[in-house]
Amino acid sequence: MRYQFHYGRITLLSGAGLFFASLCVGQQPDAPAPQPQVLAKQAQTPATPPAAGAPLRLTLQDALALARKNEPTYRAATTEAGIAGEARAQARDALLPTVNFNTSVLWTESNQLRNQSVPVVFIANNAPHEYIGQGNVHESLDFAAWEKYRGSAAQAAAAKARAEVASRGLVVTVVQNYFAAAAAEKKLESATRVADEGEKFLLLTQALETGGEAAHSDTVKAELQAHERRRQLQEAKLSLLNARLDLAVLLFPDFNDNFEIADDLHGAVALPQQAEFEAQAAQQNPDIRAALAGTQAAGHDVTAARAGYFPTVSLDYFYGIDATRYAVNGSNPDGTKFNNLGYSALASLNLPLWNWGATQSQVRQAELRRDQAKRELSFAQRKLLSEMRSLYSEAETALDELAGLQRSAELSSESLRLTTMRYQGGEATVLEVVDAQTTFFQASAAYQDGAVRYRVALANLQTLTGVLTSP
Repeated sequence: MRYQFHYGRITLLSGAGLFFASLCVGQQPDAPAPQPQVLAKQAQTPATPPAAGAPLRLTLQDALALARKNEPTYRAATTEAGIAGEARAQARDALLPTVNFNTSVLWTESNQLRNQSVPVVFIANNAPHEYIGQGNVHESLDFAAWEKYRGSAAQAAAAKARAEVASRGLVVTVVQNYFAAAAAEKKLESATRVADEGEKFLLLTQALETGGEAAHSDTVKAELQAHERRRQLQEAKLSLLNARLDLAVLLFPDFNDNFEIADDLHGAVALPQQAEFEAQAAQQNPDIRAALAGTQAAGHDVTAARAGYFPTVSLDYFYGIDATRYAVNGSNPDGTKFNNLGYSALASLNLPLWNWGATQSQVRQAELRRDQAKRELSFAQRKLLSEMRSLYSEAETALDELAGLQRSAELSSESLRLTTMRYQGGEATVLEVVDAQTTFFQASAAYQDGAVRYRVALANLQTLTGVLTSP
């Protein structure tokens, strides 16, 4: 009867492993530069905790910091980068020697009636009681594994660049939602003023009609407009609520809507110089880094596939005991002792001869992926050139129009005041007053939308440069 027990493996450290680790780290392939963080010219100061029940005063920098902690899409990109980094570490470790300790006991039925020159029934075994306890240093020399490691390093760099793309895209999302909430507050103020003007104008027309100075049709028109202004006020309140809720969902893990916008929507923000912008965009674009790293990874995959044509070598070194007693020293029948410790080495060479064209197919597959990666890199470069012109022109146009929108809002406010005074003096019609109210409401809304457009345009510029311009 044969019994075999395996007591498992115990991983040990060895000087050879440390040597190969230092050698492998010293020969790591070049990777794209570390991703730059989104910067701001405005000093980042930590948010002051509010008093109990007081709303949180939320700056844009606070909003960006909260979003980076809680927004799931961005966190998924950073998680992917972390996973890719661990895959790179695993591929590197696969190149290094492994050290294990194996121990086992092998019991075999003794040969009592058969050929006495063979002590056991199973001739492959050495003795009825055989004890093995050996440390094993194993190393495989495989060119394909080295190329896979270099490919995993390039993939880790690509994942890191994609995480930076997600970070810059998150800035755009936060800026849009943050200043959309600020604009909604301004629009509510304008809607409130127009609603008040409508109520005052209705009272004015009723008073003039009572005194015989205005027609009943003016009162009817004023009442219709008052109802319209009330509806506009309700819509403005709803828009503000939705904008704040969208921002709260984006920022807070506990859905906190008790906050106030601290940054001024209409704060002066300078547009960076076009030459400076283009220089930063050309040097710090993560899309290009991601595409370039993807091309490098695809190239390493091709080389790894071709390595399937080459032989592989494996080396093993064993040291320990393989004896009839589980002991360092053994003894002969005459009582003399001997040392059971010893060593052996094994070198194996594997020559690939025939696998029905599987290696050739893997090479063609890797070449197709490499060609596609090159096309994606070329497209990313062309897209960068296009976006450099398009996004800067968008920001420039938004800035140019913003001054005109501000002037239009100021003029419409003054026009509403003057037209109402002229109506009181009998020099203007009710239609002129209604038109002035509508113009003021539309001009004010357009001014707020223009300010948000410019802020979002600046945020889109930082998707190429990594620098968010702030007041």
